Amino acid sequence: MKNNITLIGMMGCGKTTTAQILSKVLPGFTLVDIDEEIEKSTGKKISEIFLKYGEPHFRELEINKIKQFTQGDNQIISAGGGAFEDPDNRRRLLENSKVFFLKASPATIYERIKAENHRPLLRKNFSVEKIAHILSLRENNYKKANYIIDTDKKSPALVAGEIMGVINAKS
Repeated sequence: MKNNITLIGMMGCGKTTTAQILSKVLPGFTLVDIDEEIEKSTGKKISEIFLKYGEPHFRELEINKIKQFTQGDNQIISAGGGAFEDPDNRRRLLENSKVFFLKASPATIYERIKAENHRPLLRKNFSVEKIAHILSLRENNYKKANYIIDTDKKSPALVAGEIMGVINAKS
């Protein structure tokens, strides 16, 4: 297995910030944010891609980026909230990295992202119930991760520390 770390979970669970912290404390690791890579390669924001081309087009771009980056090594990969729903993405990520599901309750997620307006899946009927519904659809796949870290009431630094503890214990 390659020496990659992948963070999965719902929007607002802390993937991006935790990945940034891990990239600073793990020498020789490169940070890869799949959504940022899609934005860089298309020149468009994720919300714009969803609006103009639809979710299926976005998911194709996501699949291609995950294919590309799972070929690398010594990376911290922050995957989009729905990336682990695709069976091929899931297989690639599990075969080429240690996958951590950053779990947060719908209420926590809502509190963390309620002021944001760039979340395409939450543009309509944004609520704790909508988040709970999306989470209920995804949770069975999220639980296929190698490790589950609860992020409720924890700072991203504390979550990164827990991940480091798992990695160091397995070394």
